[in-house]
Amino acid sequence: MDQSAIDRFFVQTPLLASLCTQNGWPDSDSLKVEVLERTVAGVVCAVSFDEILVEGAGCVAGRVPCWGRFRLDVDPAGQVVHAERDS
Repeated sequence: MDQSAIDRFFVQTPLLASLCTQNGWPDSDSLKVEVLERTVAGVVCAVSFDEILVEGAGCVAGRVPCWGRFRLDVDPAGQVVHAERDS
C-alpha cells in the first residue's frame, strides 16, 4: 500500500471523527499521516489534524489539534479491508 492510497483512505474515512474531542470535525487540509510500521497484513499509521469547531451561527470558532494511531489491514490489491484505532 503506497502513501497516496493511505492518504486517500484517511481523507475519506469517518474513523478520524473518533479522535475529535470537541464535537467538531476533522480538517482534511491539515491531515498528516505517517506510516510507523509495515507488516504483511497492513500498516500502523500515526495521524494528526486540526478539529474544526463551529459556533451556533456556523462560523468557525476555533481549531483543536488531534492525533492518534490506526492499524489498517489491507488485501493483496492494497485495499483497506479493516481499520481500527491502535493503542
